[in-house]
Amino acid sequence: MNIIVAVDNNWAIGCRNSLLVSIPADHKMFRQETTGKVVVLGRKTLETFPQGMPLKNRTNIILSTNPDYQVRDAVIVHSKEELLEELKKYNSEDVYIIGGESVYRMMLPYCDVAHVTKIDHAYEADAYFPNLDGMDDWEVTAGSEEQTYFDIAYEFVRYERKK
Repeated sequence: MNIIVAVDNNWAIGCRNSLLVSIPADHKMFRQETTGKVVVLGRKTLETFPQGMPLKNRTNIILSTNPDYQVRDAVIVHSKEELLEELKKYNSEDVYIIGGESVYRMMLPYCDVAHVTKIDHAYEADAYFPNLDGMDDWEVTAGSEEQTYFDIAYEFVRYERKK
């Protein structure tokens, strides 16, 4: 299973239910990685999308504790157990955990690959991703050259869980 995230220097991912920054190349990489695949996200993350609608050309699995929560064109699950059962229907290499913070933390133990856009800046934030650099069971296996968008430096880094 994959996890995909953009983080700042402090592994922050968001502030007040929005992304820290919008980088077109990061969005393009996200689309290339996840189109035609399965994305897993929480209800609050879904509500940040345009019109609060699921992502096109993907199977969207939404985690919500509200038993009455419904979204067109998405699979709704209400617990980690229900989510893990649903995910058995898919090839785990095609599953991408896309946020937010609580879903990332809950699902990280089940993931073997992390696609991380590392943004060289520290933003004001209230949501964070676990620091993979501080975990012994994760290692960097690939990275891009540093790129810039206006004055923002960033790079794409691939982490893999050590076997």
